[in-house]
Amino acid sequence: MTDTAVRIDGNTLRLPGGVAVRFVRTLRLPETGTHPLPPGLGEFPLRRVADHPDTVPERWRARGGVMLPVYLREAMWLDFAGSTEPAALQVGVGKVCAVSGRPWSDWLSREPQNYVVLPRQPWLDGINAGSGTVRQFVAVPLGLGATVEGQITGEEVWGGVQLQSFPLKAEPLAAWHRDQRMLRRRSGPAGGYGAALPMAAAAGAGPAPAAPARAAAAMGLGVGGSMRQEVYRDERPARDWADEPAGRVFVHLVTPPQWRRITGEAPPPSPVDRAAYTRAGLPWFDYYDEEAADLAATDALGAVKPVGDWLGDDLDPWQPPAQGQVKPLKDTPGRPIEDGEW
Repeated sequence: MTDTAVRIDGNTLRLPGGVAVRFVRTLRLPETGTHPLPPGLGEFPLRRVADHPDTVPERWRARGGVMLPVYLREAMWLDFAGSTEPAALQVGVGKVCAVSGRPWSDWLSREPQNYVVLPRQPWLDGINAGSGTVRQFVAVPLGLGATVEGQITGEEVWGGVQLQSFPLKAEPLAAWHRDQRMLRRRSGPAGGYGAALPMAAAAGAGPAPAAPARAAAAMGLGVGGSMRQEVYRDERPARDWADEPAGRVFVHLVTPPQWRRITGEAPPPSPVDRAAYTRAGLPWFDYYDEEAADLAATDALGAVKPVGDWLGDDLDPWQPPAQGQVKPLKDTPGRPIEDGEW
């Protein structure tokens, strides 16, 4: 493996081994009940930390990676559509594994599994809650104890999101390519869950002069409501995967004021009101793969409390989807992103 560079292609992160990851804006779910998959409301923009050395905090420069703007209590999901080859992808939230609840590691584990398997896992909306559910990723500031990192480790040091990919070794990868050539290619439904909806244009979107670097109010991910989504068990032998990661990237979460100050760009508009979205008749989704096995939740992730326990009740009234709105699914790279110390 020679190329360990991670790159931005539009708003897609491309990791070595054909891994593609988009961060998608979405509706925040109520913290009670279990819900269908919420729709995409457009991609979060991504920028390289190294492109703004004079305005990002010093510790961000040390960690390298990329940044994206997110509002307080805004929800997101990770879309893996466009990944071209099988890969084991580790997803960390404040350097806590979103699949196992264990501390971040530079190797793959099976007991408990600490990664998702691409392309079988088409997306990830939150931490693994077991029984065919996840608990939604929701942005909160560090310092309150509300993040997954804070609740599991007892401190909030890292924040952000961490990604690390392991490709197949040469022999199983060659076998996979042979199998693919024998299969008839099939395309997914147009406008499915992986297709993000366009965002409204932000006022004053032209670049503005960036301000000097200063201390930043770091953001991390806590959890919100529960939704029906499986995190699939790896069915490959562990020996099929590379022993070392092919690439990794640290994703910093930036508040909208920080984004404007650091980049000189206007942040995306605030998230769409739930009731307005549902009244518009836009779709929700259910996805189920009967041939895949769901991972059970670990004790650590099962004990994580929703962000409402720290931030108070959600005052945005919930408007459930109407009958018929829930739709079933299934039965050129830029410069390398600089990695750092994390």
